[in-house]
Amino acid sequence: MKQGTQGSAATGDAVTGPAATGRFRVPAQPAGPDADRERDRRDRPSCADGGGARGEHTHSEPALPRPRPVVQRSSVRGQVLDALRTALVTGDLRPGEVYSAPVLAERFGVSATPVREAMQQLTLEGAVEVVPNRGFRVVERGARELAELAEIRALIEVPVMMRLARTVPAERWAELRPLAEATVRAASSGCRATYAEADRVFHRAVLALAGNEQLVRIAEDLHRRAQWPLVGGAPGGRGRAELVADAHEHTALLDALIAGDFDVVRSLVGEHFNGAV
Repeated sequence: MKQGTQGSAATGDAVTGPAATGRFRVPAQPAGPDADRERDRRDRPSCADGGGARGEHTHSEPALPRPRPVVQRSSVRGQVLDALRTALVTGDLRPGEVYSAPVLAERFGVSATPVREAMQQLTLEGAVEVVPNRGFRVVERGARELAELAEIRALIEVPVMMRLARTVPAERWAELRPLAEATVRAASSGCRATYAEADRVFHRAVLALAGNEQLVRIAEDLHRRAQWPLVGGAPGGRGRAELVADAHEHTALLDALIAGDFDVVRSLVGEHFNGAV
C-alpha cells in the first residue's frame, strides 16, 4: 500500500515518524438506526491481529495496529484509553515515537477529542509526554527505571502482604483462588496485555483486603507503569514461559497464605517482586 500524509492544521497535530502500516482492521462504522446495536455488539480491544482495511489511509508516523473491535459510542474516552494502555503494554505504541491525535482517531474510527483526552490521562500517568504542535511522544524507559519501580512496589506491598498474612483468615484467601487461576490462564494465552490485566486484578484484590483505598490506587499505578516495555525491548516483552512462571507464583502464594506458612509467603513475595511483570 502506498504511503501518504494527511494534514492536521485544524488540530495542530503533525504526523511524524517512520511510515508503516497498521496490522489491525477497523471495521466500517455502521450508519443509520442499526449503528448503536452494531457498536454494542463489539467487545473490548484484544491482542488479536487482522489485515488492513480496504481504502485505508496511511500516514508517515509509526503505525498503531488497529484495535479490534472499534470502540463503542458509550464511554468512548474510556475505551480508547483501555486500547491505548493495551498498545503500550504490547509495544504497539513504541517508546520514543510521536503519535498525533487525529491519526490515532482515524484508526479508532472516532473523533480526535476522546483520543486527546485519553492521551492527556496517559500524560498524567507518565506514559507519554506532550510534544507541542506535533502530538504525544511515548516515554522511553530503561532497565534502571524498571528496577526502581520494582523496588518501590516491594517496599509498599511486601509489608502489607506480610501483615495480611497474619490477620486475614484462610477462607478469605481461598476466595481469591479464581483470580490467581485466571492469571495462569491469561499467561498461557501468551498475550502480554491479557496477562497484565489479570495480574493487576489479582494484586489489587490482595491489597484491597487491607481496607486502604489510597494504597490500592498507588500500588496499581506503580504496577501499571512497571508493565510498559523497555526501550529496545522485544515487542510483547517477556515470553509465554516467563509469564506462566510468574502466574504460578500467585497460586503458590495463596497455598502458603491458606496454610499460614509465613516463611514461604515471605520468600515467594520477595521472589515475585524481583521478577515483577
